Formats: sequence, C-alpha cells, structure tokens
Amino acid sequence: MGTVDKSFDSGLHTEQLRGRTQQTFFSATEEENFTYPYNAFEVDRGKRAEFDAQDLESTDINLKIRSLMKEGYGHIVVKNPRAKHSIGVGILNRLTLDFEGSLGYFGCGLIDGPNVHISGRVGWSFGENMMAGTVVIEKNAGSTFGAAIRGGDLVCKGDVGSRTGIDMKGGNIIVGGRTGTLSGFMMQRGRMLILGDAGPNLGDSMYDGTIFVGGKITSLGVDAVPGEMTDLEAGWIERKLALYGLKAPNGVKNLQKIVAGKQLWNYDNLEPSEKKIIL
Repeated sequence: MGTVDKSFDSGLHTEQLRGRTQQTFFSATEEENFTYPYNAFEVDRGKRAEFDAQDLESTDINLKIRSLMKEGYGHIVVKNPRAKHSIGVGILNRLTLDFEGSLGYFGCGLIDGPNVHISGRVGWSFGENMMAGTVVIEKNAGSTFGAAIRGGDLVCKGDVGSRTGIDMKGGNIIVGGRTGTLSGFMMQRGRMLILGDAGPNLGDSMYDGTIFVGGKITSLGVDAVPGEMTDLEAGWIERKLALYGLKAPNGVKNLQKIVAGKQLWNYDNLEPSEKKIIL
C-alpha cells in the first residue's frame, strides 16, 4: 500500500475545497505555513514564570503573558484566572502555558503553536480558529467548542456543549465525555473523537472529515452516514488517546464512525425535487 493510499484510508486528503461557494484561502505547500511569524518571540521552554491573575482584567492578563514571552519565558503559569473571558488568545508562539483554574468564553482562540493546560473548566467558543499546538482541559467546556479549528489537538476530558467543532477545517477535537446537539455541523476536515454520547443531528451538513463516537448517538444530521473503521484509523486513535490518558469506553474497534454521505457536494446543481429528498 502506497503513502497516498494510507493517507486516504486514515482520513487524510489533499484535495482543496473548491466550487461555487468554496474558496481556497491558503495552500498547505506554501512556505509560510511551516514557519512562525517574523515577530514570534524567542523563548526558553526551561525558563519558568508565574503570576496571580485574580485582580487583573482580561486585557492585562494577555499583556502580561506577552510581556513574559518577550522576556524569553517559555513556561508561563497563570494562577486564579477566575473564569475571565478572552484569555490566552492570539498566541502565535511555541510556549508552555498553564492556567490554574477556569476560563470564560473565547479562551485560547486564534492560537498557533502553544501547549496549553487548563486545570478547571472553560466557557463557550473555546479554542476557536486554533491553528496548531495542543490544549487540554481537565473538566467541562461550553458550546461551540473548537469552532472553525484548523489544526492541533483540542482536548476536553469532560463534557462539552452543543455545536462542537462547527465549521471544523482540520486538526483533532477529543472529548472524554458527552457532546451536545449539532456537533460537527458543516464540518469540512479533521477528526472528532467523542468518547461519550452525542446529541441530536450529529454531523449535520458535514462536507468531509470523520467523527468517532464511543457512546450513544441520538440522531444523525443531514448527509451524515455511518462509515467503516480501518486498521490505520484504529491504530491512530489508540496512540492519540494514550497521549492524553484517555481510553475508548468499549475499545477503539467499537467506536462508531460517521462520515459525509457527499450528497450535498453538488447541492447547487440538484433539481428542487432532489434537494427535498436530501433535506
């Protein structure tokens, strides 16, 4: 089996999204996608700093993180974030970032490279537009978890709300517990691992990508259909879950695989009667 065959069997594709309603915003072969921006800070991962955020506003917390990175600190610990909003956003740097507590909504959005750990829970729209790196949440997360994620590993060891991975374009979302309604809505790329139950309309209108569920699926959405697990996928899932101390409840081989039925790929070209059948 060749490299191309293996990549397709494991759910990886090289096709660019095209069509009347699709645009190509970047190419994976462009050099700038493999380098950090010119203004990224040179940090030492062995150089550690910590600060107490209890009496700081969200903007001040983000400025403090940036200031410490500028000073070369590569391991930053934020104590008592107290569920404040929009913290840890826009970090385009390699960095170890620990939050000792919970974060509010829009936490750690637009990040490209840091390794983040949150000891508490997080609010809605966490990890939105994540590009690269790893984020691990020990407790629960709100709705729209990982919206429009493009790369990296976004992990919540507890339950998450509705619309997990909406408009997902790549990367991996891993949920140790349950997910709510319309998870994987309009998913375009990437993999989602849900080890617990999934709410109604899972994978609704998904264009591509793969969803794996360990518990009960309430219902599938439009154009979401069961798929067949491959050995390559099973091996990948075993290794990925082991990285974060997670296990499939009934074994990896018993995960339910959900993929796109692809009836919506040419939706604009269908006759009205055909559109009614699909919807």
